[in-house]
Amino acid sequence: MPSSKIMSLEDAVSRHIQNGDSVVMGACLESMIPFAAAYEIVRQKKKDLTLIAPISDILFDILIGAGRARKIIAAWSGNVSAGLGYNYRRSIEQGIPHRIEVEDHSNFSLGLALLAGSMGVPFLPTRSLLGTDLLKSNPRFHVQSLGEETLVYVPSLNPDVAILGVQRSDIEGNAHFWGNLGLFQEAGMSSRKVILLAEEIVPKEVIASDPNRVMIPGFKVTAVVHCPGFAHPSPVPGYYKRDHDFFTEYHRETKKLEGFKNWLNTWVISINSHNEYLARLGQRFEKLKVKEPLFAAPVNYAYR
Repeated sequence: MPSSKIMSLEDAVSRHIQNGDSVVMGACLESMIPFAAAYEIVRQKKKDLTLIAPISDILFDILIGAGRARKIIAAWSGNVSAGLGYNYRRSIEQGIPHRIEVEDHSNFSLGLALLAGSMGVPFLPTRSLLGTDLLKSNPRFHVQSLGEETLVYVPSLNPDVAILGVQRSDIEGNAHFWGNLGLFQEAGMSSRKVILLAEEIVPKEVIASDPNRVMIPGFKVTAVVHCPGFAHPSPVPGYYKRDHDFFTEYHRETKKLEGFKNWLNTWVISINSHNEYLARLGQRFEKLKVKEPLFAAPVNYAYR
């Protein structure tokens, strides 16, 4: 009998994310960002988290403003539609709600750090950071000479938890993912725990039919959450589009601290569950859903 890893979003966050953990959220750049998990982290008042991602759109800004983050390890933090993340700025400039630590990376160097973690090696070398100010802003980078070569050693990262979104998963955590890969595979393979948020739960035969779309093996997955709409307002290829207006409204409403508190209460604190969040979105979310499929060409795995 297969061993089911299915649990609710509330249980996954409660059981597998502890205060002080380092957590990857938003490994795929602008798509597949696990906002539903971020909202649940706020509701459960998890704290002192180290957030890791190349770009997580407004997710980091929300968790910083809600006082849930102690540190970010990232290439960028803000609002992709508008540029600025007001909570990030308030934290750095005014210490509101407190000053967070920042470990500066490029998208590429963060990928190298997670890849090194997944390989079990202490660092990976690169030339790409030479000549950049990242060598000044991140003291963990070390410039080393190797013969006539000058290289930057990027230290490895092994996060406590990676929260990753997928289109479909079986109950054991074998899952299909497609679209912009970003650092999905590096994050999953380097982290001690993996929580999958899945748009659909499917029979294992569906996953086995196309093994090339399995980015990480099921035995690496700790929990599987059936959570349709988990990425809103970011998009999920094949399921729903990006909610551009939501990001614009967030930018407008969070410029002042009081405005952010009102936004957080409206969209997170006053809501008891992800299903209530979807209900509050109502027809707005329905209009974002993909109406016409755009299938890739079939592939043939046969050997006879």
